[in-house]
Amino acid sequence: MARLKNKYQDEVIPAMMKEFGYRNVMQAPKLEKITVNVGVGEATQNIKALDNTVAEITIITGQKPVVTRAKKAIANFKLREGVPIGCMVTLRGDRMYEFLDRLIHVALPRVRDFKGISDRAFDGRGNYSLGLREQLIFPEIQSDKVEKPRGMTISITTTAKTDPEGRALLRFMGMPFASSSIRENAIGQEVSAN
Repeated sequence: MARLKNKYQDEVIPAMMKEFGYRNVMQAPKLEKITVNVGVGEATQNIKALDNTVAEITIITGQKPVVTRAKKAIANFKLREGVPIGCMVTLRGDRMYEFLDRLIHVALPRVRDFKGISDRAFDGRGNYSLGLREQLIFPEIQSDKVEKPRGMTISITTTAKTDPEGRALLRFMGMPFASSSIRENAIGQEVSAN
């Protein structure tokens, strides 16, 4: 059984019940799924780029991704309908908990100048999206075999009804949110630089 799943059952549920006053264990929000999505723009000209990305995402997630295709033609991007443009994978169950565990404890701390992730990327219903600039932060990827750094979007879907519940769930799971004082300080520096 995944380490993070045990933590959820033993520590997170009691903490959520205490913080939000749930009367029943089933009221506590839980993780539903994690979706990893990678866009490969140059796949229209170079199909090998897509094959490499599919192989890398398979290594990172432990599950083979589905190739996503263009829904409509866009002439400016030299894009035709049905052309492969990326890949995505949906993780559930133990694989989801293992991936989140590796993301929180191994991958995110390897980001250069890491001070925590923003807690503002919630969608209003307790779901969270996180963008990564490159796949090299995952230790499974060998940097000498990577052609080009690729970004990815990681969407964490929860059963939480509100953003505060979703934020608390991820915080108790160990998600390294940046403290608001650091964020306000960074915003102040951006304003003074302009």
